[in-house]
Amino acid sequence: MKAVIYKSTGSWYMAKAENGKTYNARIKGVFKIDEITSSNPLSVGDEVELEEESEVGTAIINEIYERRNYVVRSSPHQKSKIHIVASNLDQSILFATLKEPRTSQGFIDRFLVTCEAFHIPAMIIFNKADIYRAKEMEKFEDLKNMYEQVGYKVFLTSVTNHQGLDEVKELLKGKITLVSGHSGVGKSSLMNAVFPELNLRTQNVSGWSGKGQHTTTFAEMFDLPQQYGGGKIIDTPGVKEFGIVDISKQELSHYFPEMRNRLNDCQFNNCLHINEPGCAIKDAVAKGDISEERYISYYNILESINDKNY
Repeated sequence: MKAVIYKSTGSWYMAKAENGKTYNARIKGVFKIDEITSSNPLSVGDEVELEEESEVGTAIINEIYERRNYVVRSSPHQKSKIHIVASNLDQSILFATLKEPRTSQGFIDRFLVTCEAFHIPAMIIFNKADIYRAKEMEKFEDLKNMYEQVGYKVFLTSVTNHQGLDEVKELLKGKITLVSGHSGVGKSSLMNAVFPELNLRTQNVSGWSGKGQHTTTFAEMFDLPQQYGGGKIIDTPGVKEFGIVDISKQELSHYFPEMRNRLNDCQFNNCLHINEPGCAIKDAVAKGDISEERYISYYNILESINDKNY
């Protein structure tokens, strides 16, 4: 019978079958999937074939169906491997904050690049608006303008003030949505405010460090209330860094939408947009058509990519 992986705890998986029944499932044998070396052979969102065991509530996973997409990052424990965050997604939402803790633009751009590479529409929610003063609001407006010009949707939310909650609820209708961000940005609190039925675990930001504390140990999928058209969210552990994998230096500019439309105007086909003459990207930055901050992000990501495997 066909089922979807709702939670992975290492060697065991929680799988929900088409009939709505939930199983504790384990893998039979070794899966070689998509020719990728990952630290987790199965991820939340994977569609699998289950075989019930004689023991009540357990099953064997015999097959994994082809993924239509997935999000990966470098494995936090094995840097030579990748970690599949989730698969078969309709969209992704990155939760960011401008203080307590502050999300860097570099982190945001790495997340967006990864979503672009795997053809997953991404949005950004800046949370905790109730603690922003004039300085943070000015920064938010700058970032909102920059990302909206590129084509991303940007939202401002606050659980305390109930700001933007209806917009978020509408975004999630009928979609399978990956929810990600640093620990402490309030994604679980906001999801609980929008859908109290979820009852996700939450925890305050550590007072002495200003950094979020991990409350989500494993990625887990949750069904939204039926009136939301079969929508699901995948809540993920707080991410400290988002290591880019499976993207070469030559490909990187293709995943910046504002660069992608100008690549054919560069003098050289293999232009990396750093020192080459006749570069349309650098010209666009000089004219203000491409944000200097986004170009700096591009350069920093480019410098971090190791091309040995290409």
